[in-house]
Amino acid sequence: MPPPDEQRRSEMRSRMKHDPVELTATRRAAVEEGVRENCDKRGWVLRAINVRTNHVHNVVTAGGKPEPVMNAFKANATRKMVEAGVWQRGIKPWSRHGSTRYLWTEKSVARAIDYVINSQGDELPNFDEWDDED
Repeated sequence: MPPPDEQRRSEMRSRMKHDPVELTATRRAAVEEGVRENCDKRGWVLRAINVRTNHVHNVVTAGGKPEPVMNAFKANATRKMVEAGVWQRGIKPWSRHGSTRYLWTEKSVARAIDYVINSQGDELPNFDEWDDED
């Protein structure tokens, strides 16, 4: 891995409109609910999802280009956070784009599912419910 590039980090930070978003346990649950709801409504197959504190990974079978799928997920996840009262309407929590990939073979799909489920670290505890006195 290359060493951190502080100049690039500073440049990217200066482009941000808001502070970095932390997906708390409540926000993570709302995001996952939004993704699952989108899949159910549109007939997409959600093969894997892992909502982390600062990003989301998922593997989805959805006929068409991945960018509109990602945009639909972002929109519905934001709506769910607003409905849950953990996000302010009118503020976008997501970066401008995101990483999208086509998976052309079942082997690629299986690898992506394994990566999303097993390579993101342990399951996140509900940090919001930890006792602050510890």
